[in-house]
Amino acid sequence: MDPIYLFGLASRHAQWASLRQATIAGNIAQADIPGYKARDVEAFSSVLAKTQLRMAQTDDGHVDVRGVDARQSRIEGRDSWDVTLSGNSVSLDQEMIKADEVNRAYSLDINIMRSFHRMLLTSVRS
Repeated sequence: MDPIYLFGLASRHAQWASLRQATIAGNIAQADIPGYKARDVEAFSSVLAKTQLRMAQTDDGHVDVRGVDARQSRIEGRDSWDVTLSGNSVSLDQEMIKADEVNRAYSLDINIMRSFHRMLLTSVRS
């Protein structure tokens, strides 16, 4: 039986979310420090693009997607948050939005793991 890579992907995503959460917490902790520049981690989509994961056709009956023209969508980021007079670029509103994104990332990972766990249990019990 071939390994299931979705677990590894969910694990990587959770590690990325953990790093982003720590970065956000650091930004919030430094919100009153003059001259502090807010930090963020690289988007997970670009981290994933660097890993060179490819879809595999494991059976002749599966759909071959290599020739399909998939259009990439782009989400515009918000770079227009204000810098305070002290030179601090931390916006608590922006950091709370980022924290919510991390929360949704954790929820996605948990739901993926839960679904696969149920699927494996169902296949073992059958």
